[in-house]
Amino acid sequence: MDQQLKRGMLEVCVLASLERGDSYGYKIVKDLGVCVEISESTLYPILKRLESGGLLEVYSVEHNSRLRKYYRLLDAGRARIAEFLEEWKAVMDVYEFIKHGGQSNG
Repeated sequence: MDQQLKRGMLEVCVLASLERGDSYGYKIVKDLGVCVEISESTLYPILKRLESGGLLEVYSVEHNSRLRKYYRLLDAGRARIAEFLEEWKAVMDVYEFIKHGGQSNG
């Protein structure tokens, strides 16, 4: 799979994992495990980019006498998910064209 496409998909998967509520790194990795394999070393740079892009925010909560970073989806992150889903419709049209030997279904 093209690395840029994969990177974009991983970012949207991370955002989607936060739609159900705030979460922390290890839990995000586990939540994403149902659809994609991602390590914490891959996740944290993605979270940093998403934070820098204004798509999520970070806050800390004490857990077992240590601070744990939590991530919260922002409205801009929800908008990015919606944008991705719209873009994906166009990707699926191309997929169907290729799958059917260069012929449209319509």
